[in-house]
Amino acid sequence: MGLRLYNTLTRELEDFVPLEIGRVGMYVCGPTVYGPPHLGHGKSYVSFDIIVRWLRYLGYAVAYVQNITDVGHLTDDADSGEDKIAKQAKKEMKHPMAIAEYYTWMFFRDMDRLNCVRPDISPRATGHIPEQIELVQTLVDKGYAYEVNGSVYFDVSKFAGYGKLSGRNVEEMQAGARVEVNSEKHSPADFALWKKAEANHVMQWNSPWGKGYPGWHLECSVMSMKYLGKTIDIHGGGIENQFPHHECEIAQSEAANGVQFVKYWLHHNMMTVNGQKMGKSLGNFITLDQVFTGQHTALSRAYDPLAVRQLILNSHYRMTMDFSDAALAAAQSGYDRIAEAVQALRNKIVSAPTGAADKSVLAELDAAKAKFEDAMNDDFNTAIAVSVLFEMVKITNRLLENPKTTAETFKAIDVQFRRLGGDVLGIVPEVYPHAATADNDLLDYLVGQMIQKRAEARRNKDFAASDAIRKDLEARGIVLEDKPGGVTTWRRNK
Repeated sequence: MGLRLYNTLTRELEDFVPLEIGRVGMYVCGPTVYGPPHLGHGKSYVSFDIIVRWLRYLGYAVAYVQNITDVGHLTDDADSGEDKIAKQAKKEMKHPMAIAEYYTWMFFRDMDRLNCVRPDISPRATGHIPEQIELVQTLVDKGYAYEVNGSVYFDVSKFAGYGKLSGRNVEEMQAGARVEVNSEKHSPADFALWKKAEANHVMQWNSPWGKGYPGWHLECSVMSMKYLGKTIDIHGGGIENQFPHHECEIAQSEAANGVQFVKYWLHHNMMTVNGQKMGKSLGNFITLDQVFTGQHTALSRAYDPLAVRQLILNSHYRMTMDFSDAALAAAQSGYDRIAEAVQALRNKIVSAPTGAADKSVLAELDAAKAKFEDAMNDDFNTAIAVSVLFEMVKITNRLLENPKTTAETFKAIDVQFRRLGGDVLGIVPEVYPHAATADNDLLDYLVGQMIQKRAEARRNKDFAASDAIRKDLEARGIVLEDKPGGVTTWRRNK
C-alpha cells in the first residue's frame, strides 16, 4: 500500500504524489518564541517529525523548513493587540531580540530532548523583511491590497478562493468579526500584511508605506516560497491555525503568484487540559522542562523525554490528546518495557551461541514490519506502529528465555528495533544513556558481577544473601528485575 494522507484542503484521504518524483518540500509553522515550549508544542513538532522521518524511510529526499516567528504575531492571533514578543520583552525588561534568542534556544533544546530531527532550514521572520515588503508591494500592484495610514491590508473580496481551506465564507467572517472603532479596513474580514509602527515600537523597519513591521500571516508565505518554491508539496501546522493563519497564507500566496500554493495541507490536533486547549495565553500549560524534571504540582514524578514522545505517538496526530499525569505514567511504563527488552537483547548478543538466524523468527519480523508499514502509510497511524514494537518486545522476551537462541537472531530483531523504533518512531536510541560512557560501561560490569553473585546465592538457596544483594543495589539506585527463564536485567531507579 502506498502512502495515503488526509488533506485538509479537500477533506479527503488521498494518495500522496509529490510534485517532483523522489523529492518532497515540506513547510511547518514554527513557534512564536516568547516563552518556554510546553507539551502542546511537543505534540505539534513530534507529529511533524514523524511525517518527515516516514517520508525519508520511504526514500524521499525531504527538504524540511520550519520557521521561527520572532516578530509580527499579535496577542489576539489576528490584526489587533500587542506583539507577543514585544509584550514579553516589557515583562522581562529585555530587548525583544534577547527574548527571541533565549526562547529559540530553549525550543531547540527541548525538541532535541524529544529526539525531533532538526529542520533543514529554520528561517526567522526578521531575517526576511525585504522579501516580505516585496510580496506586499506585488499584492498592492496587482490590486489585491490597499494601504491606509501606513498599514497595508489584503482585500479578501478580490480573492475568490478565500475560505476554501476552512470552509468559511466571507459573509460569515464579516458577521462574526469584531469591528474596531474607526477601523481602517474596508471589510472586517480583510487582514493585515504590513502594520504601521508607533514611534515607541521597538521592532520596526523602513518600507514604502513608512516605518512598520510585517503581519504574522505574511511571514510564512514568504519563507516557504523562498526555500521551497511557489507551490509546495506539504504545509503543516496546528488545527487552530487553519483559520485565519493558513487561510490568509493561501490568499496572499496564490494572489501574488497565480498558482496553487500548497498541494497537501496537514493539521495536527491539540493538546488539551480538561478539554481546553493547552496554551501560554490561557495559562494552563506545563512546560516540557517541567515534565522532564518533574517540577510541576500536576506531576507525580519526572518523565523521560522519549516516554513523552511515546505518549504523543500513542494517539493519531489528528486526534486531541488530553493531558494527565496518569497518561504520562502509563507511557513511561510502556517506554521502560521497550527499553528493557532492547537492552536485554543487545546484552545477550555478545553471549548468545553462534549460528544462523531462526527462520520462523525472521518470518515473524517480516509480518511485524508489514503491519508497521501499512499503519504508517495509512495517514501516519503511529498508535498501531507503536503497538508493533510491543509485539516485538514479546518476541524478544520469549527468545531471551531460550538459551539456544542465536546471536544472529537477536541481531535481526535489534536491526528492526533500530529501523522502526529508532529511525522512524524515534523512541529506540542507538545507545541507551546508562551505556553511553566508559564510567557507565564500568557500572554495567560491576552490576553484572553482583547479579552473578546473587544468582549463585539463589542456586545455593541462600535467599538471605540474595535479598541482601538486591536491597543493597536498590539503596544505590539500581533496580533488579527478574525475567522468565532466569534472566535478570537492571535499570536505574528514577
